[in-house]
Amino acid sequence: MNPTRTNNRSSRARSRTADSGRGGSRFNSTVPTRSAAPARSGGSGRSGGQGRRPAAVQGEFALPVTVTPALPAVEAFADLDMPAQLLAALTAQGVSVPFPIQGATLPNTLAGRDALGRGRTGSGKTLAFGLALLARTAGQRAEPRQPLALVLVPTRELAQQVTDALAPYARSVRLRMATVVGGMSIGRQANALRGGAEVVVATPGRLKDLIDRGDCQLNQVAITVLDEADQMADMGFMPQVTELLDQVRPEGQRMLFSATLDRNVDRLVRRYLTDPVVHSVDPSAGAVTTMEHHVLHVHGADKNRTTTEIAARDGRVIMFLDTKRAVDKLTDHLLASGVRAAALHGGKAQSQRTRTLTQFKAGHVTVLVATNVAARGIHVDNLDLVVNVDPPTDHKDYLHRGGRTARAGESGSVVTLVTPNQRRDMTRLMTAAGIVPQTTQVRSGEEALGRITGAQAPSGIPVTITAPVVARRERSRSASSRGRRSPASAARRVTAHQSSFDAAA
Repeated sequence: MNPTRTNNRSSRARSRTADSGRGGSRFNSTVPTRSAAPARSGGSGRSGGQGRRPAAVQGEFALPVTVTPALPAVEAFADLDMPAQLLAALTAQGVSVPFPIQGATLPNTLAGRDALGRGRTGSGKTLAFGLALLARTAGQRAEPRQPLALVLVPTRELAQQVTDALAPYARSVRLRMATVVGGMSIGRQANALRGGAEVVVATPGRLKDLIDRGDCQLNQVAITVLDEADQMADMGFMPQVTELLDQVRPEGQRMLFSATLDRNVDRLVRRYLTDPVVHSVDPSAGAVTTMEHHVLHVHGADKNRTTTEIAARDGRVIMFLDTKRAVDKLTDHLLASGVRAAALHGGKAQSQRTRTLTQFKAGHVTVLVATNVAARGIHVDNLDLVVNVDPPTDHKDYLHRGGRTARAGESGSVVTLVTPNQRRDMTRLMTAAGIVPQTTQVRSGEEALGRITGAQAPSGIPVTITAPVVARRERSRSASSRGRRSPASAARRVTAHQSSFDAAA
Protein backbone atom coordinates (compact mmCIF):
# COMPACT_ATOMS: atom_id res chain seq x y z
CA MET A 1 0.00 0.00 0.00
CA ASN A 2 1.40 3.38 -0.96
CA PRO A 3 1.96 5.79 1.91
CA THR A 4 0.25 9.15 1.84
CA ARG A 5 1.28 12.66 2.73
CA THR A 6 -1.13 15.37 3.72
CA ASN A 7 -0.89 19.13 3.67
CA ASN A 8 -3.18 22.08 4.21
CA ARG A 9 -4.57 21.94 0.69
CA SER A 10 -4.95 18.33 -0.27
CA SER A 11 -4.03 14.74 0.46
CA ARG A 12 -1.43 13.54 -1.99
CA ALA A 13 -0.50 9.95 -2.65
CA ARG A 14 3.14 9.28 -3.33
CA SER A 15 4.08 6.16 -5.22
CA ARG A 16 7.11 4.22 -4.06
CA THR A 17 9.13 1.24 -5.12
CA ALA A 18 9.82 -1.52 -2.68
CA ASP A 19 13.44 -1.60 -3.66
CA SER A 20 15.69 0.96 -1.98
CA GLY A 21 18.73 -0.17 -3.93
CA ARG A 22 20.49 1.87 -6.55
CA GLY A 23 19.64 0.07 -9.76
CA GLY A 24 20.87 1.68 -12.94
CA SER A 25 17.53 1.37 -14.74
CA ARG A 26 16.12 4.53 -13.21
CA PHE A 27 18.43 6.73 -15.26
CA ASN A 28 16.39 6.17 -18.42
CA SER A 29 12.95 5.81 -16.90
CA THR A 30 10.25 8.33 -17.64
CA VAL A 31 9.31 8.69 -13.98
CA PRO A 32 12.14 8.62 -11.43
CA THR A 33 11.46 5.98 -8.82
CA ARG A 34 11.43 6.46 -5.08
CA SER A 35 12.68 4.12 -2.42
CA ALA A 36 10.19 2.74 0.06
CA ALA A 37 9.42 4.78 3.17
CA PRO A 38 6.58 4.80 5.65
CA ALA A 39 4.00 7.53 5.66
CA ARG A 40 4.33 10.55 7.87
CA SER A 41 1.19 11.26 9.86
CA GLY A 42 0.25 14.53 11.45
CA GLY A 43 1.85 13.81 14.78
CA SER A 44 1.56 10.21 15.87
CA GLY A 45 5.11 9.51 14.79
CA ARG A 46 6.40 12.12 17.23
CA SER A 47 4.46 11.12 20.33
CA GLY A 48 7.16 9.16 22.09
CA GLY A 49 9.71 6.38 21.98
CA GLN A 50 11.56 6.17 18.68
CA GLY A 51 9.19 8.65 17.09
CA ARG A 52 10.12 11.52 19.43
CA ARG A 53 11.81 14.40 17.66
CA PRO A 54 15.14 15.43 19.16
CA ALA A 55 15.30 18.61 21.18
CA ALA A 56 16.07 21.64 19.06
CA VAL A 57 19.12 23.81 19.47
CA GLN A 58 18.15 27.38 20.33
CA GLY A 59 17.06 29.18 17.17
CA GLU A 60 16.65 25.95 15.19
CA PHE A 61 13.73 23.64 14.70
CA ALA A 62 13.75 20.03 15.81
CA LEU A 63 15.02 17.93 12.92
CA PRO A 64 12.65 15.19 11.71
CA VAL A 65 13.28 11.58 12.61
CA THR A 66 14.33 9.37 9.71
CA VAL A 67 12.34 6.14 9.88
CA THR A 68 13.93 4.29 6.97
CA PRO A 69 17.67 3.73 7.60
CA ALA A 70 19.95 5.76 5.37
CA LEU A 71 22.34 4.11 2.96
CA PRO A 72 25.98 4.33 4.09
CA ALA A 73 28.16 7.21 3.00
CA VAL A 74 30.72 6.79 0.21
CA GLU A 75 34.32 7.97 0.08
CA ALA A 76 34.64 8.37 -3.69
CA PHE A 77 32.33 9.42 -6.50
CA ALA A 78 33.28 6.21 -8.31
CA ASP A 79 31.44 4.30 -5.56
CA LEU A 80 28.16 5.91 -6.59
CA ASP A 81 25.76 4.48 -9.14
CA MET A 82 25.80 7.44 -11.50
CA PRO A 83 25.87 7.65 -15.30
CA ALA A 84 29.35 7.21 -16.69
CA GLN A 85 29.15 10.63 -18.35
CA LEU A 86 28.71 12.33 -14.99
CA LEU A 87 31.66 10.45 -13.50
CA ALA A 88 33.76 11.44 -16.50
CA ALA A 89 32.71 15.07 -16.10
CA LEU A 90 33.71 15.01 -12.44
CA THR A 91 37.13 13.68 -13.41
CA ALA A 92 37.46 16.34 -16.11
CA GLN A 93 36.68 19.01 -13.52
CA GLY A 94 39.33 17.60 -11.20
CA VAL A 95 36.76 16.42 -8.65
CA SER A 96 37.34 12.94 -7.27
CA VAL A 97 36.69 12.95 -3.51
CA PRO A 98 33.22 14.04 -2.33
CA PHE A 99 32.79 16.53 0.46
CA PRO A 100 31.16 15.03 3.56
CA ILE A 101 27.67 16.31 2.73
CA GLN A 102 27.98 14.86 -0.78
CA GLY A 103 29.27 11.48 0.35
CA ALA A 104 26.52 11.19 2.97
CA THR A 105 23.48 12.29 0.96
CA LEU A 106 24.17 11.18 -2.63
CA PRO A 107 23.71 7.40 -2.08
CA ASN A 108 20.23 8.17 -0.74
CA THR A 109 19.18 10.95 -3.12
CA LEU A 110 20.32 8.88 -6.10
CA ALA A 111 17.92 6.21 -4.82
CA GLY A 112 15.09 8.77 -4.80
CA ARG A 113 14.93 9.62 -1.11
CA ASP A 114 13.89 13.05 0.13
CA ALA A 115 16.78 14.85 1.82
CA LEU A 116 17.30 17.57 4.39
CA GLY A 117 20.90 18.73 4.34
CA ARG A 118 22.65 21.42 6.31
CA GLY A 119 26.18 22.59 5.73
CA ARG A 120 28.10 25.83 5.85
CA THR A 121 28.63 27.84 2.70
CA GLY A 122 31.39 26.28 0.62
CA SER A 123 30.69 22.79 1.98
CA GLY A 124 29.59 21.38 -1.39
CA LYS A 125 25.80 21.55 -1.15
CA THR A 126 25.32 22.44 -4.84
CA LEU A 127 26.85 19.21 -6.14
CA ALA A 128 25.21 17.31 -3.30
CA PHE A 129 21.78 17.99 -4.75
CA GLY A 130 22.85 18.74 -8.31
CA LEU A 131 24.46 15.42 -9.15
CA ALA A 132 21.44 13.48 -7.90
CA LEU A 133 19.07 15.75 -9.83
CA LEU A 134 21.05 15.38 -13.06
CA ALA A 135 21.63 11.63 -12.71
CA ARG A 136 17.94 10.92 -12.13
CA THR A 137 16.84 13.21 -14.97
CA ALA A 138 19.40 11.98 -17.53
CA GLY A 139 17.93 10.27 -20.57
CA GLN A 140 14.65 12.19 -20.44
CA ARG A 141 13.49 15.00 -22.70
CA ALA A 142 11.27 17.87 -21.61
CA GLU A 143 8.31 19.04 -23.63
CA PRO A 144 8.08 22.77 -24.36
CA ARG A 145 7.26 24.78 -21.21
CA GLN A 146 7.32 21.63 -19.05
CA PRO A 147 10.61 21.21 -17.15
CA LEU A 148 11.39 17.95 -15.37
CA ALA A 149 13.50 19.26 -12.47
CA LEU A 150 13.44 22.51 -10.52
CA VAL A 151 15.90 24.29 -8.23
CA LEU A 152 14.42 27.20 -6.27
CA VAL A 153 16.85 29.79 -4.87
CA PRO A 154 16.31 33.14 -3.14
CA THR A 155 18.55 35.45 -5.20
CA ARG A 156 19.78 36.05 -8.73
CA GLU A 157 23.40 35.67 -7.61
CA LEU A 158 22.75 32.26 -6.10
CA ALA A 159 20.86 31.21 -9.24
CA GLN A 160 23.89 32.17 -11.30
CA GLN A 161 26.26 30.27 -9.00
CA VAL A 162 24.11 27.12 -9.09
CA THR A 163 23.82 27.31 -12.88
CA ASP A 164 27.55 27.83 -13.34
CA ALA A 165 28.35 24.93 -11.01
CA LEU A 166 25.98 22.46 -12.68
CA ALA A 167 26.35 23.49 -16.34
CA PRO A 168 29.33 21.25 -17.26
CA TYR A 169 27.69 18.23 -15.68
CA ALA A 170 24.35 18.95 -17.34
CA ARG A 171 26.07 19.16 -20.71
CA SER A 172 27.75 15.81 -20.12
CA VAL A 173 24.36 14.08 -19.92
CA ARG A 174 22.76 16.30 -22.59
CA LEU A 175 20.35 18.07 -20.26
CA ARG A 176 19.26 21.58 -21.10
CA MET A 177 19.25 24.20 -18.33
CA ALA A 178 17.34 27.46 -18.13
CA THR A 179 17.81 30.12 -15.48
CA VAL A 180 14.83 32.35 -14.74
CA VAL A 181 15.37 35.31 -12.44
CA GLY A 182 14.15 38.87 -12.11
CA GLY A 183 16.09 41.76 -13.60
CA MET A 184 16.59 40.01 -16.94
CA SER A 185 14.49 39.74 -20.08
CA ILE A 186 11.40 37.68 -19.29
CA GLY A 187 10.87 37.19 -23.02
CA ARG A 188 14.22 35.48 -23.47
CA GLN A 189 13.54 33.26 -20.48
CA ALA A 190 10.13 32.36 -21.92
CA ASN A 191 11.84 31.46 -25.21
CA ALA A 192 14.24 29.17 -23.39
CA LEU A 193 11.33 27.37 -21.71
CA ARG A 194 9.40 27.11 -24.97
CA GLY A 195 12.46 25.53 -26.56
CA GLY A 196 12.46 22.87 -23.86
CA ALA A 197 14.59 22.75 -20.72
CA GLU A 198 14.88 19.71 -18.50
CA VAL A 199 16.31 21.65 -15.53
CA VAL A 200 15.16 25.09 -14.39
CA VAL A 201 17.02 27.16 -11.78
CA ALA A 202 14.69 29.92 -10.62
CA THR A 203 13.85 32.57 -8.11
CA PRO A 204 10.24 32.21 -6.89
CA GLY A 205 8.91 35.55 -8.11
CA ARG A 206 10.08 35.30 -11.71
CA LEU A 207 9.04 31.66 -12.00
CA LYS A 208 5.53 32.56 -10.79
CA ASP A 209 5.41 35.35 -13.38
CA LEU A 210 6.26 32.89 -16.17
CA ILE A 211 3.65 30.43 -14.94
CA ASP A 212 1.01 33.16 -14.81
CA ARG A 213 1.88 34.09 -18.41
CA GLY A 214 1.42 30.48 -19.51
CA ASP A 215 5.10 30.11 -20.37
CA CYS A 216 5.82 27.37 -17.83
CA GLN A 217 4.03 24.45 -16.17
CA LEU A 218 5.33 22.46 -13.22
CA ASN A 219 3.12 19.41 -13.48
CA GLN A 220 5.98 17.33 -14.95
CA VAL A 221 8.57 18.35 -12.35
CA ALA A 222 9.60 15.13 -10.59
CA ILE A 223 12.61 16.46 -8.64
CA THR A 224 12.48 19.70 -6.68
CA VAL A 225 15.31 21.33 -4.73
CA LEU A 226 15.01 24.20 -2.27
CA ASP A 227 18.40 25.85 -1.86
CA GLU A 228 18.75 28.28 1.07
CA ALA A 229 15.09 27.92 1.99
CA ASP A 230 15.54 29.88 5.21
CA GLN A 231 16.55 32.97 3.26
CA MET A 232 13.51 32.60 1.02
CA ALA A 233 11.41 32.63 4.18
CA ASP A 234 13.28 35.63 5.56
CA MET A 235 12.71 37.52 2.29
CA GLY A 236 8.97 36.88 2.39
CA PHE A 237 8.90 34.32 -0.43
CA MET A 238 7.24 31.55 1.58
CA PRO A 239 3.74 31.99 0.06
CA GLN A 240 5.22 31.85 -3.45
CA VAL A 241 7.39 28.86 -2.57
CA THR A 242 4.48 26.83 -1.21
CA GLU A 243 2.32 27.77 -4.19
CA LEU A 244 5.03 26.51 -6.54
CA LEU A 245 5.62 23.31 -4.56
CA ASP A 246 1.92 22.52 -4.69
CA GLN A 247 2.15 22.50 -8.51
CA VAL A 248 4.95 19.94 -8.91
CA ARG A 249 4.27 16.22 -9.10
CA PRO A 250 3.02 15.11 -5.68
CA GLU A 251 4.91 11.81 -5.85
CA GLY A 252 8.17 13.55 -6.76
CA GLN A 253 11.43 13.80 -4.88
CA ARG A 254 12.13 16.83 -2.67
CA MET A 255 15.52 17.99 -1.41
CA LEU A 256 16.11 20.90 0.94
CA PHE A 257 19.67 22.12 1.48
CA SER A 258 20.73 25.15 3.48
CA ALA A 259 23.59 26.61 5.48
CA THR A 260 21.17 27.37 8.32
CA LEU A 261 17.87 25.77 9.30
CA ASP A 262 15.50 27.65 11.55
CA ARG A 263 11.86 27.52 12.50
CA ASN A 264 10.81 29.35 9.33
CA VAL A 265 11.80 26.23 7.40
CA ASP A 266 10.03 23.81 9.74
CA ARG A 267 6.71 24.18 7.94
CA LEU A 268 8.30 23.33 4.59
CA VAL A 269 9.99 20.26 6.02
CA ARG A 270 6.83 18.93 7.69
CA ARG A 271 4.63 19.68 4.70
CA TYR A 272 6.76 18.61 1.76
CA LEU A 273 9.45 16.14 2.86
CA THR A 274 8.57 12.51 3.48
CA ASP A 275 10.86 10.42 5.70
CA PRO A 276 13.86 12.49 4.61
CA VAL A 277 17.46 11.50 5.03
CA VAL A 278 18.84 14.12 7.42
CA HIS A 279 22.49 15.12 7.29
CA SER A 280 24.22 18.01 8.99
CA VAL A 281 27.86 18.77 8.27
CA ASP A 282 28.01 21.43 10.98
CA PRO A 283 25.65 22.91 13.55
CA SER A 284 24.01 25.89 11.88
CA ALA A 285 25.81 28.22 14.28
CA GLY A 286 29.14 26.46 13.93
CA ALA A 287 32.19 28.47 13.00
CA VAL A 288 34.49 27.42 10.19
CA THR A 289 37.76 26.29 11.72
CA THR A 290 39.84 27.94 8.99
CA MET A 291 38.15 31.31 9.53
CA GLU A 292 39.34 34.00 11.93
CA HIS A 293 36.80 36.38 13.46
CA HIS A 294 37.85 39.87 14.49
CA VAL A 295 35.79 42.60 16.13
CA LEU A 296 37.58 45.92 15.73
CA HIS A 297 36.45 48.65 18.11
CA VAL A 298 36.68 51.97 16.26
CA HIS A 299 35.76 55.56 17.05
CA GLY A 300 32.86 56.87 15.00
CA ALA A 301 34.86 59.83 13.68
CA ASP A 302 37.66 57.50 12.53
CA LYS A 303 35.52 54.75 11.00
CA ASN A 304 35.49 56.13 7.45
CA ARG A 305 39.27 56.50 7.33
CA THR A 306 39.75 53.06 8.86
CA THR A 307 37.44 51.57 6.23
CA THR A 308 39.32 53.32 3.42
CA GLU A 309 42.70 52.00 4.58
CA ILE A 310 41.36 48.45 4.77
CA ALA A 311 39.94 48.80 1.26
CA ALA A 312 43.34 49.95 -0.02
CA ARG A 313 44.99 46.68 1.04
CA ASP A 314 46.71 44.40 -1.44
CA GLY A 315 44.18 41.76 -2.47
CA ARG A 316 40.43 41.62 -2.80
CA VAL A 317 37.87 42.25 -0.10
CA ILE A 318 34.08 42.31 0.19
CA MET A 319 32.67 45.09 2.36
CA PHE A 320 29.10 44.84 3.62
CA LEU A 321 26.86 47.79 4.48
CA ASP A 322 23.20 47.98 5.42
CA THR A 323 21.69 50.16 2.68
CA LYS A 324 22.01 50.77 -1.05
CA ARG A 325 22.64 54.47 -0.42
CA ALA A 326 25.49 53.72 1.99
CA VAL A 327 27.00 51.28 -0.54
CA ASP A 328 26.95 53.86 -3.33
CA LYS A 329 28.36 56.58 -1.06
CA LEU A 330 31.28 54.43 0.13
CA THR A 331 32.00 53.23 -3.40
CA ASP A 332 32.23 56.81 -4.71
CA HIS A 333 34.52 57.74 -1.81
CA LEU A 334 36.82 54.76 -2.42
CA LEU A 335 37.08 55.47 -6.15
CA ALA A 336 37.97 59.10 -5.38
CA SER A 337 40.63 57.83 -2.95
CA GLY A 338 42.30 55.61 -5.54
CA VAL A 339 40.69 52.28 -4.64
CA ARG A 340 39.26 50.11 -7.42
CA ALA A 341 35.80 49.61 -5.93
CA ALA A 342 32.40 48.70 -7.33
CA ALA A 343 28.92 48.59 -5.82
CA LEU A 344 26.57 45.61 -5.73
CA HIS A 345 22.99 45.89 -4.47
CA GLY A 346 19.38 45.26 -5.45
CA GLY A 347 19.05 48.64 -7.13
CA LYS A 348 21.47 47.65 -9.87
CA ALA A 349 20.30 46.09 -13.12
CA GLN A 350 21.16 42.42 -13.44
CA SER A 351 23.57 43.15 -16.29
CA GLN A 352 25.43 45.58 -14.02
CA ARG A 353 25.50 43.09 -11.16
CA THR A 354 26.81 40.32 -13.41
CA ARG A 355 29.49 42.59 -14.89
CA THR A 356 30.58 43.79 -11.44
CA LEU A 357 30.94 40.24 -10.15
CA THR A 358 32.92 39.25 -13.24
CA GLN A 359 35.28 42.21 -12.76
CA PHE A 360 35.71 41.40 -9.08
CA LYS A 361 36.47 37.74 -9.72
CA ALA A 362 39.00 38.72 -12.41
CA GLY A 363 40.70 41.26 -10.13
CA HIS A 364 39.76 44.28 -12.29
CA VAL A 365 37.84 45.44 -9.20
CA THR A 366 39.52 44.80 -5.85
CA VAL A 367 36.78 45.94 -3.45
CA LEU A 368 33.19 44.78 -3.75
CA VAL A 369 30.96 47.08 -1.69
CA ALA A 370 27.65 45.33 -1.15
CA THR A 371 24.43 44.95 0.75
CA ASN A 372 23.24 41.55 1.93
CA VAL A 373 22.41 40.68 -1.69
CA ALA A 374 26.00 39.40 -1.83
CA ALA A 375 25.80 37.45 1.43
CA ARG A 376 24.81 34.24 -0.35
CA GLY A 377 25.35 32.85 -3.80
CA ILE A 378 28.73 34.44 -4.49
CA HIS A 379 31.81 32.25 -4.76
CA VAL A 380 35.17 33.89 -5.33
CA ASP A 381 38.33 31.80 -5.23
CA ASN A 382 41.06 32.87 -2.82
CA LEU A 383 39.03 35.61 -1.13
CA ASP A 384 40.65 35.95 2.28
CA LEU A 385 38.84 38.93 3.84
CA VAL A 386 35.26 40.01 4.47
CA VAL A 387 34.55 43.26 6.29
CA ASN A 388 31.30 44.19 7.99
CA VAL A 389 31.50 47.96 7.79
CA ASP A 390 27.97 47.96 9.19
CA PRO A 391 27.54 45.09 11.65
CA PRO A 392 24.69 42.75 10.68
CA THR A 393 21.60 42.72 12.85
CA ASP A 394 21.10 38.94 12.69
CA HIS A 395 23.58 36.15 13.44
CA LYS A 396 22.52 34.28 10.29
CA ASP A 397 23.45 37.30 8.18
CA TYR A 398 26.84 37.35 9.92
CA LEU A 399 27.45 33.68 9.13
CA HIS A 400 26.44 34.06 5.50
CA ARG A 401 28.43 37.22 4.95
CA GLY A 402 31.46 35.55 6.48
CA GLY A 403 30.85 32.48 4.35
CA ARG A 404 32.16 34.33 1.30
CA THR A 405 35.67 33.59 2.63
CA ALA A 406 37.31 30.43 4.01
CA ARG A 407 35.43 28.32 1.48
CA ALA A 408 36.20 24.67 0.74
CA GLY A 409 38.93 24.46 3.36
CA GLU A 410 40.71 27.71 2.49
CA SER A 411 41.56 30.20 5.23
CA GLY A 412 40.12 33.67 5.66
CA SER A 413 39.16 36.41 8.09
CA VAL A 414 35.92 38.18 8.91
CA VAL A 415 36.35 41.66 10.36
CA THR A 416 33.53 43.70 11.89
CA LEU A 417 33.90 47.41 12.63
CA VAL A 418 32.07 48.28 15.84
CA THR A 419 31.53 51.73 17.31
CA PRO A 420 31.00 52.18 21.06
CA ASN A 421 27.18 52.25 20.83
CA GLN A 422 27.17 48.96 18.87
CA ARG A 423 29.29 46.88 21.23
CA ARG A 424 26.49 45.39 23.32
CA ASP A 425 24.46 44.30 20.28
CA MET A 426 27.57 42.80 18.70
CA THR A 427 28.28 40.75 21.81
CA ARG A 428 24.76 39.30 21.70
CA LEU A 429 25.09 38.54 17.98
CA MET A 430 28.37 36.68 18.41
CA THR A 431 26.90 34.64 21.24
CA ALA A 432 23.95 33.67 19.04
CA ALA A 433 26.37 32.73 16.24
CA GLY A 434 28.44 30.56 18.59
CA ILE A 435 31.60 32.54 17.90
CA VAL A 436 34.25 33.95 20.24
CA PRO A 437 35.99 36.66 18.21
CA GLN A 438 39.32 38.36 18.76
CA THR A 439 38.53 41.91 19.91
CA THR A 440 40.98 44.76 19.26
CA GLN A 441 40.83 48.53 19.71
CA VAL A 442 42.19 50.12 16.52
CA ARG A 443 42.68 53.47 14.86
CA SER A 444 43.53 54.29 11.27
CA GLY A 445 47.23 54.17 10.51
CA GLU A 446 48.04 51.90 13.45
CA GLU A 447 50.12 48.75 13.21
CA ALA A 448 47.35 46.55 14.65
CA LEU A 449 44.95 47.50 11.86
CA GLY A 450 47.53 46.66 9.21
CA ARG A 451 48.48 43.39 10.88
CA ILE A 452 44.88 42.16 11.06
CA THR A 453 43.55 43.41 7.73
CA GLY A 454 46.53 44.43 5.58
CA ALA A 455 45.31 48.03 5.70
CA GLN A 456 47.45 50.71 4.12
CA ALA A 457 47.12 54.32 2.99
CA PRO A 458 45.33 54.72 -0.38
CA SER A 459 47.08 56.37 -3.31
CA GLY A 460 44.67 59.31 -3.37
CA ILE A 461 44.63 59.25 -7.19
CA PRO A 462 41.00 58.89 -8.36
CA VAL A 463 40.22 55.86 -10.51
CA THR A 464 37.38 55.00 -12.89
CA ILE A 465 36.14 51.45 -13.42
CA THR A 466 35.27 50.84 -17.07
CA ALA A 467 33.64 47.89 -18.78
CA PRO A 468 36.11 45.52 -20.48
CA VAL A 469 36.92 46.53 -24.06
CA VAL A 470 35.73 43.19 -25.44
CA ALA A 471 32.34 43.58 -23.80
CA ARG A 472 31.95 47.12 -25.16
CA ARG A 473 32.80 45.97 -28.69
CA GLU A 474 30.30 43.13 -28.51
CA ARG A 475 27.57 45.52 -27.37
CA SER A 476 28.47 47.89 -30.16
CA ARG A 477 28.28 45.16 -32.81
CA SER A 478 24.98 43.96 -31.35
CA ALA A 479 23.47 47.45 -31.41
CA SER A 480 24.61 48.17 -34.98
CA SER A 481 23.03 44.98 -36.32
CA ARG A 482 19.62 45.40 -34.70
CA GLY A 483 16.63 45.56 -36.99
CA ARG A 484 18.18 43.79 -39.96
CA ARG A 485 18.39 40.14 -38.93
CA SER A 486 17.13 37.47 -41.25
CA PRO A 487 14.79 34.79 -39.89
CA ALA A 488 17.71 32.36 -39.85
CA SER A 489 19.89 34.72 -37.82
CA ALA A 490 17.02 35.36 -35.44
CA ALA A 491 16.73 31.62 -34.88
CA ARG A 492 20.46 31.43 -34.20
CA ARG A 493 20.11 34.28 -31.72
CA VAL A 494 17.44 32.38 -29.79
CA THR A 495 19.73 29.37 -29.66
CA ALA A 496 22.56 31.55 -28.39
CA HIS A 497 20.33 32.95 -25.66
CA GLN A 498 19.38 29.42 -24.65
CA SER A 499 23.05 28.57 -24.30
CA SER A 500 23.67 31.71 -22.27
CA PHE A 501 21.25 30.52 -19.63
CA ASP A 502 23.51 27.52 -19.09
CA ALA A 503 26.34 29.84 -18.15
CA ALA A 504 24.87 32.72 -16.15
CA ALA A 505 21.78 33.97 -14.37
